[in-house]
Amino acid sequence: MLESYQIIAICILGVALASAAALIAAHVIGPSRHGSVKDQPFESGMPVVHDVQRRFNIRFYIIAMLFLLFDVEIVFMWPWAEAFYQSCVSANGAVVVDDGTVATKGFLLFGMGMFFALLLLGLVYEWKKGAFEWD
Repeated sequence: MLESYQIIAICILGVALASAAALIAAHVIGPSRHGSVKDQPFESGMPVVHDVQRRFNIRFYIIAMLFLLFDVEIVFMWPWAEAFYQSCVSANGAVVVDDGTVATKGFLLFGMGMFFALLLLGLVYEWKKGAFEWD
């Protein structure tokens, strides 16, 4: 069983070694001049007017997290859609899952309905909390 993970471990080790080699080479070969002008933050050729650690409104992060939440649902819908299609075109109206269990059209539809109900409940909750209001 561990043989199947050896290739993954080798790839991870190779990436780690290549990253370490690149960082070490950049440190050894690269210039190391420091000064008051050189150590200042550089932002698109413009001088920094205010503190670079200023706070952003939390709404930006909430909207980003909500986008990720509702965007990732597509990743879960794709395999479900394939399984549902296979159950619809099969003669007995069911599809056999990898571990040998049988999933019928009704079971698959109910499962996706529950998934959408939970997502809808989360959307309504965020709507009521005012996450989508930009005063």
